Order: sequence, then structure tokens, then C-alpha cells
Amino acid sequence: MIILVLNCGSSSIKYGLYSMSNQEKTLARGAIEGIGSGCSKFFQLSAAENIEQEVKVDDHQQAISLLIEALTELNKDQVSPGSIEAVGHRVVHGGEKFTDAIKLDLDLVEVLRGITHLAPLHNPSNLAGIDAISCLLPLVPQVAVFDTAFHQTLPIHAYLYALPYELYEKYGIRRYGFHGISHRFVMQEASKILQKRPESLRIISCHLGNGSSICAIRYGRSVDTSMGFTPLEGLVMGTRCGDLDPAIPLFLMDRIGLDSTEINDLLNKRSGIAGISCCSSDMKEIIKAIYSDENYYALNLTHPCHKKAKLALDVFIYRLRKYIGAYAAAMDGVDVLIFTGGIGQNSSIVQQEACAKLQFMGIETGRPKNLGNGCIELSKPDSRVKVLVIPTNEELMIARDAMKVFN
Repeated sequence: MIILVLNCGSSSIKYGLYSMSNQEKTLARGAIEGIGSGCSKFFQLSAAENIEQEVKVDDHQQAISLLIEALTELNKDQVSPGSIEAVGHRVVHGGEKFTDAIKLDLDLVEVLRGITHLAPLHNPSNLAGIDAISCLLPLVPQVAVFDTAFHQTLPIHAYLYALPYELYEKYGIRRYGFHGISHRFVMQEASKILQKRPESLRIISCHLGNGSSICAIRYGRSVDTSMGFTPLEGLVMGTRCGDLDPAIPLFLMDRIGLDSTEINDLLNKRSGIAGISCCSSDMKEIIKAIYSDENYYALNLTHPCHKKAKLALDVFIYRLRKYIGAYAAAMDGVDVLIFTGGIGQNSSIVQQEACAKLQFMGIETGRPKNLGNGCIELSKPDSRVKVLVIPTNEELMIARDAMKVFN
């Protein structure tokens, strides 16, 4: 079965094409960025050929039409427009209505439109991808896979805020959590590596990127996660503040006169690592501002952003380490600690600093061991807690879920 996976953002689309019949095979992966900007970029990696070119696409339907044309042109031996048998979509928010992947029909699409208020920055883009496929490939079945679904197993004492209960009943104000597709993928990969069933493991999964979240997975079920009603809560992120005293926005509104739109912009786009460092939201740039390129343990004291970059990293690590400890307590212990996401997979500094001072929990790191497929074991052989670096693959997880729906 050949499945096209779409991960649609407001101005970008990440996609993958997978053959899922006998064994999982990636036929192509790519992205289109800058949709509607007048000058978009198109990337595609496949066995046949790699593409990187500038294009002009005004909306998601044009972008998806372009990528389907490129996929079928470059993979003629395996793919034609008629050979795509299903399309899987990442949908950020499913509310409490959707707890698993679903095959879409007209009624369910309308239900999704009815909960866009829960993720006004994300779900409309996801729906744009669904609508585009309905026009371009009207006979191909579509599956929605929800970022929030994995966290629907949170117990009520973990997801309920200490607000008047009627606000939860009337408006659905509760912790939903995000990055569920990624957390579930690395959970499954960790169980394969350790040759143990997820139901026998207590896992703390750290998805660290421009958006970051941490998840406590107890015996295969998400029992707590750092992102909440929106993706703003929790860890310090590239431009998002994470946990915050809720009185601070009120203070800023009274003292400076900011309105709700300006507060939203401040907390989501001008805070986090970028806000503290006054330098960059990119962890690579932060590391460069702290350490010399030649030696990550020699300080780069000449960089103009050195002190604030170091402070931003310290705050990021402190918040991460604090959550790791909290989630170990929430699960009565931990067996596996996973790093994933752009920062989690690639920053040895973040990995080592996050694990420092956690020996009391049984976390001891040693010489990295290559496990293949980009996976690395950081823990010592006799460490009570296994520490793993596992590259995430949300598109492949969505393809697996789509295959499961049709089976």
C-alpha cells in the first residue's frame, strides 16, 4: 500500500511517500516552504533524484499539486497518480473527540472545522491540506492522525487545571498536550532497541526543537506532558516562554498597555531562548556564542552575546532537568530517558547537561554507543536508566497509523 503523508503548516508542507505493503519503505520525503510568499522553496529527497528549487505557489492546493506531480515524475517505476492508495494527515488538535487515527468523511471533516478554535494557528492549515486532497485526489481515502490523541490517556488529576470546573465543562479548558505522534514513535523505537514491550517500561521522552515538550509514558500510556491547553506551556522553547506566572500578562497589560494580540505575540514569538539571549532562537547559534567552534568545552568569551546566550542555555537546561525529575516522581521511577527532535537529537551539550546531576535517579552517561539508524545509547552499560537518542519520524508514524486504519 502506497501512502502519502502530509504535515501542513500555515506556510509550509512537510511530506513523505511510503510503501507499506510488506515492509516499510520510504520512497521520498520533502518540503515546500514559503507558501504564499511569492518565492517558495521546494525540496525533495528520493532514490531517483534530489530536488531543490524555487517555485511560486499561492496556496496549499497549488503546493500539494506540485509535490504530487514531482513525486510521480521522479518515481515513475513505483508511483503514478493512481497508485497513491491513501493520504495521511497530521492534525494538531483533536480535542476530546478524537483519541485515535480516523478515516475521514464529510461529516468528520465538519466536526474538525468545529474545533478549530482549540488550535487556531494550526488546525486551519491541516484542514487546508485535507480540502486540497479532496479536490486533487477525490477518490483517495484520507486519514487524520492527531497530535493530541496520545495524551488522551492522561488521568483527570494530570490534565485538569485548578480553575472553576464549569470552564472545563463549557469550554474544554484542560491540558491536551502536543507532539504526541513524535513521543509515540520514539516510545515504539525504544521498545524495539531494548527488546521490551512498551507496557513494561517507564519512559521520559524529551522532544526538543524550536517547539519542545516532555512526556511521561508509563507502561505504554502518556500520563503527563508539559504542553497544556496550547503549545505555549512547559519547557523553554525557541521563541515561546513556557511555564509562566499567569499574573505576568495582566501586569504587562496594566503597566505597559499591551493588548491581547501583543501579549500573544510577546509570549509566542519574542520570548524563550530568543528573548533571554537577545541573540537567536536557534540552539546551534546559542552554542556557538558560548563555546568555540573547535572545542565545545572552551568558552567563546569574545562573542558579544556570550553571557546572555549562556544564561538562555542555563534556563533551558534547568527547566528540562526539573521536568525530568518531576516525571520520574509521577511514574514512581524511570527506566528509559529519550532525546529526540532537532535539538534533542543533535546537541551533545544539551544531552550531557540535561543528564548532569541526575545520578541519584540512576542516570549515568558514558561513551556514546552507535545503535544504527541514527540511534545512540548515551548511558553506561551498568546504568539503571537507559539514555537513548532516537531520531523522530512523525511522517512514518502517520503512515503506520493510516495502514492500521485500513487493516
